[in-house]
Amino acid sequence: MTDIHEPNPLKLIGRVTRGFMRIADGGLRELGLAVGQLPVLVSLKLRKALSQAELARIAQVEQPSMAQLLARMERDGLVERVPDPQDGRSRLISLTPLAARRLPKAKALMDAHAQRALAGFSQEEIAQLTALLVRLDANVEGMGAGGAAGTGAENDAR
Repeated sequence: MTDIHEPNPLKLIGRVTRGFMRIADGGLRELGLAVGQLPVLVSLKLRKALSQAELARIAQVEQPSMAQLLARMERDGLVERVPDPQDGRSRLISLTPLAARRLPKAKALMDAHAQRALAGFSQEEIAQLTALLVRLDANVEGMGAGGAAGTGAENDAR
């Protein structure tokens, strides 16, 4: 529950994200997928085959977490390991035909959920919300990189 007297936007963003993911995950489970798999599936759809390290970077998770996720996805028939044409000792991860068939339904489900979540917002409000979140994301990314983005120090100097 948020405190209506002093709302914390970051807590609210976390709450909205968790709620949205919980709802989306329910529908995706019926398709044999999960929210946590989507960054991997979409990346592989766009780029055909990627290394485990590349997928971990894209999904912003540690290598051991990606290894576990890929093992489950391989077990479920969603991804397969294929020889790397550049390095015969390495393997790349690619989508299976099963995953490729499920992705359009997953996209439609996620689009429908997003549309419901944004119901009642004007196009201008959606654009403003998006712009604010892009700025917030850049600040957080800057913090992770050890930068001073979003510290307000540049404003204090003026």
